[in-house]
Amino acid sequence: MRDMEEVAKDRGAPESLLVVAAHPDDIEFCVSGTVMQWIERGTRVTYCIVTDGGAGGYDEQLPRQAMADLRRAEQVHSAKLSGVADVRFLGYPDSFVEASVELRRDLCRVIREVRPQRAIIPSPEINWARVADLHPDHRAVGDACLRAVYPEARNPFAHAQLLKEEGLEPWTVHELWLMTGPTPNQYVDVTPVFDRKVQALRIHTSQTAHFDDLAGLLRDWLGEHATAGGLPPGRMAEAFQIVHID
Repeated sequence: MRDMEEVAKDRGAPESLLVVAAHPDDIEFCVSGTVMQWIERGTRVTYCIVTDGGAGGYDEQLPRQAMADLRRAEQVHSAKLSGVADVRFLGYPDSFVEASVELRRDLCRVIREVRPQRAIIPSPEINWARVADLHPDHRAVGDACLRAVYPEARNPFAHAQLLKEEGLEPWTVHELWLMTGPTPNQYVDVTPVFDRKVQALRIHTSQTAHFDDLAGLLRDWLGEHATAGGLPPGRMAEAFQIVHID
């Protein structure tokens, strides 16, 4: 049985953080409350969005490139509300992500440029309890991120052109926080910033306008996390699996 004091323990805010997600809006749904609170404590944050988001949305009349442009603008605006100015887009096609050599190289480039102490990435594992909420892109991005963090970003001989041609020195990320995985071991109380989290998510109008009660949906989901983490009734939490890489 897990020690509830341990899973709810404050791990501290990192000096620098990289958050990688498959699609625009993934961060706001899953981890933005945690990020907001770390920013308030001085963390420097970079978002990296892997796909163009072009397969999302509910407007069949809108051209797919227009949807991709809209979602990019929504992500930049939402990130700004959360306090994040550095948002990077890799532009891979939505719904067709693979953990390719090219994607791993691009992620290594971002890691070496940002040099984060901590990274939040999608879990590469299937969460069978919430499989309807998951997208194959999430797992593919999680797999690519894991390979990029260990061992490629720290290895000067992996993607050698990054060092030889771009001057990007190897970098070691010591701690990963996995989102949407099946075995969380850390719960962060985001109750104080819940209203801001909802506001940041509503900026993704193309993805959330159809929800009758977005705040209620989030409240229920985050409430389940809080209960699992042993937090008092009425609290809301985001869930992670912390993985240390030495």
